[in-house]
Amino acid sequence: MSETAWPGLAYETLPWHVDPATPASRTARRRHTGPYDAAVTPPIASTVVDLPAETAAAADDAAVEIARFDAELGNEIAPFAAVLLRTESAASSKIENLTASARAIAEAEVEGPGRSNASMVVANQRAMSAAVSLAEQIDAKAILRMHAALLERTDPDIAGRWRDDQVWIGGGDLGPHGALFVPPHHTRVAAAIDDLLTFIARDDIPVLTHAALAHAQFETIHPFPDGNGRTGRALVHAHLRLKGLTRNVTLPVSAGLLTNIDGYFAALTRYRDGDPAAVVDAFSTAAFAATANGRVLVEDLHTIRAEWHERVRARSGATAWRIADLLLGHPVVNSSLIADNLGIAPRNAPRALQPLEAAGVVVEFSNRQRNQLWRAPDVLAALDRFAVRAGRRGRHTPG
Repeated sequence: MSETAWPGLAYETLPWHVDPATPASRTARRRHTGPYDAAVTPPIASTVVDLPAETAAAADDAAVEIARFDAELGNEIAPFAAVLLRTESAASSKIENLTASARAIAEAEVEGPGRSNASMVVANQRAMSAAVSLAEQIDAKAILRMHAALLERTDPDIAGRWRDDQVWIGGGDLGPHGALFVPPHHTRVAAAIDDLLTFIARDDIPVLTHAALAHAQFETIHPFPDGNGRTGRALVHAHLRLKGLTRNVTLPVSAGLLTNIDGYFAALTRYRDGDPAAVVDAFSTAAFAATANGRVLVEDLHTIRAEWHERVRARSGATAWRIADLLLGHPVVNSSLIADNLGIAPRNAPRALQPLEAAGVVVEFSNRQRNQLWRAPDVLAALDRFAVRAGRRGRHTPG
């Protein structure tokens, strides 16, 4: 490998013409006609990663913290794997201005696909799950499957396909002139992804640093018409699992990034200017915030489960206790979800829920005779508190 500094973006000038069939004023057409500059991502497959000592040390400390958090939950994966996956999906979606309450998200999980923000968060959960399941081999097909899991129900025409047109971030709808960032021309996407995959395959870079840089390169390539941010953050979790830093749960890294959203996007900009340290710093800070917030959530759930044990009147070994454990990861349930997870007949679920209803652990809220829904208010409140702790400072233009 050649001893070179981290490469910044180059640019190429390309022609642009507004489609004559597109309604627009003459002034707008004039502004969006003529050449524009699109980014050209430099190859990074063999680039030496040379970071300031403080950045490298902080990333190492953050990686130790991630491994500790993952190990802490290793002996009690269920239901915390499910709840942490949900929180990460919700936070990643919130970065793209897709917000929904914990209750809305949990209901969307049970009720099925739709076009609401909550349904899109659930789609992001599918993308995250796909990322983790595909982590043994991160290749182009794996990334496309992550994207397909994210958008196949809402945007099937683009789901799981590289973009075949120029895209831009910010500016107007007619063309890339005046945009905040113009990613590479679509004809460059496949080669840029191949280079990124070669970079990801390397084993000579500390894992968190490696994942942060790969994420920044992915976001710069911007290989899809939509869903780049959510897919790119799903790719982070595949990367962490591939390299063995996480083995049990999905760390809510995006919840950490939410604590300083402007800093995250500024770090991506600095990366594109040839400064890789900023994005590594952003991920290190996010990792510490994520583990701290995640520990509070897990402790909240432990406390809730202990309180339920005192409130619920059911014999030892009753199905109600198994449902109580299920509710920690799935705070909205119906008979089918209970049956699928516990291996009981759906018709037996309402009776098994009766001790939990009597204790106020669950509330039936659908007010219908068939396809009833129950929610666990204590768990939903804990998830909403997690989201409040993550917070959200600053604004950005989603890509």
